[in-house]
Amino acid sequence: MEPGEASGVVLRYRNRDLTAGDVDFLKAESARPWASRADLVRRVCEAWDWRQANGAFSLFACSDLLLRLAERGWLSLPPRRPGGRRSGSGSWGYGGLRVPPDLVALTGLEVRDPVDLASLTVRPISREERLGWRLYVGRYHALGDRPIIGEHILYAAHLDGELVALLAWASAALRAPLREAYVGWDEPTKRRRLQFVTNNVRFLILPWVRARHLASKVLALNLRRLSSDWQAVWKHPVWLAETFVDTTRYRGTSYRAANWIDLGQTAGRSKRGNNYLFGGSPKALFVYPLHRQARRWLRGEGPT
Repeated sequence: MEPGEASGVVLRYRNRDLTAGDVDFLKAESARPWASRADLVRRVCEAWDWRQANGAFSLFACSDLLLRLAERGWLSLPPRRPGGRRSGSGSWGYGGLRVPPDLVALTGLEVRDPVDLASLTVRPISREERLGWRLYVGRYHALGDRPIIGEHILYAAHLDGELVALLAWASAALRAPLREAYVGWDEPTKRRRLQFVTNNVRFLILPWVRARHLASKVLALNLRRLSSDWQAVWKHPVWLAETFVDTTRYRGTSYRAANWIDLGQTAGRSKRGNNYLFGGSPKALFVYPLHRQARRWLRGEGPT
């Protein structure tokens, strides 16, 4: 969120400009006796007709906006409803179902070399598979499972019918100077075209799977269909994929093997509330053009 510079704009959240009247509306609505925050969020989305590209209300983004305003002391939010997505006990839920982590027993058939990768498939998961995807990622990925705000698609990879990998693609990072330099972006163009970049925020090869070249093959198959899948779900394509690799843990071998471009190390800033602070670990930024004209189009020299 940044101070707006345009006349009448007092705040800028993601790609949405808020006027003083918008903020007054949010203050007034949050002061009403809502039964829960979810009711307030839905009310704001309905009033503003704030929707995702697929037509669903932007509930996660709206909730995040209200939290940011509350952090600044601009409004007060109704109390959380007991038994929400996360609790102090460490249990977490999905769709109203709370699952204690110590009761989650996930197993799979061991997959080891030699294997034939010809049968490997990568596809978006169905709505009914989302809880299972979150359980696996929550238990086996180093970053765990966190709600993804905004546009995103979750994928699963299968080999001979066995689940071997899970991936998540989400909206691009708001700030990445290495990427901006690679594309040739100025700030106004970046704001208009950032929706055409997607970030690989999760990539998990399940721990019982040991197969050479599997990770790079999964990435390659996913990249072939990523833009068309994005078009189908979010009504616009993506032209550039990016990912940030913590080089204190990983070397980015699978991205290099899949022909991603290493743009170098980030400055090590991490987002805390509304500020970007130094102190986070530097990460390697990799990008992959999904079309040979990706950089030109991102600069606004191609399709609208």
